[in-house]
Amino acid sequence: MKVLAALAILAAGPALAVEIPSQALDRAATFAGADVVILGELHDNPTHHAHQARAVTALAPKALVFEMLTPEATAKMPATLPDAATLGQTLGWEASGWPDFAMYYAIFAAAPQARIYGAEVPRTEARRAFDTGIAAVFGPEAAAYGLTDPLSPEDQSAREAEQAKAHCNALPPDLLPAMVDVQRLRDAALARAVVQAMADTGGPVAVITGNGHARRDQGLTLPLARVAPDLSVLTIAQFEETAPASPPFDLWLLTPTIPRDDPCAALTGTASGGG
Repeated sequence: MKVLAALAILAAGPALAVEIPSQALDRAATFAGADVVILGELHDNPTHHAHQARAVTALAPKALVFEMLTPEATAKMPATLPDAATLGQTLGWEASGWPDFAMYYAIFAAAPQARIYGAEVPRTEARRAFDTGIAAVFGPEAAAYGLTDPLSPEDQSAREAEQAKAHCNALPPDLLPAMVDVQRLRDAALARAVVQAMADTGGPVAVITGNGHARRDQGLTLPLARVAPDLSVLTIAQFEETAPASPPFDLWLLTPTIPRDDPCAALTGTASGGG
């Protein structure tokens, strides 16, 4: 009853974050009224992708937007969904650097008739943004998506601190503003893909992306609200074991932690802590 009451409140507009059980992902009522459902993830956690597939099955979206695919890759999507190996090869997934495609394939299979949209900013374009600025990389709509507006000093400082932490405090401080800019560029690219998907299909649209891009206090919801303020958006995050205080999402759930090597080892030169 607690979850159902929270979902009823969400239907009226954005609310404080509410924890849900994974079973809520199987209910169409969880997503009722949403034009856009943003399904966050930790990229290497198989359970997160299984949960996304469950949510996509219940939502039955007309379109899927993937952070992991470029528009050029999605242009190669076949009319009929092939097997995982064939689709991964068609999309050039193995060379992309993202985790094993087998984890993501179930999401495609959960909505085989959905149109697929890519919103990835290629590494070459991200690097170019360091020299030319993100507005030049994004193109003529940069101002509409907020990319020509500076962040407030407080927001800029907070985002730089997050980038430093995410990169194990191994980045030079003078690089952090550009890292924040590239994250904003990626948020805007996701928002632009959602706008296109809504225009083409009428929605609903499901977005497959990392938790950082799904945030309500930053992420793709901010540029999306600028260009499509009438869209109803629902954000869902997935965390391992514990959640941060006041998670900036509409809904969130917990999953077990997966074994992984120390993510800071490659950046700091330290050995993996194991365990």
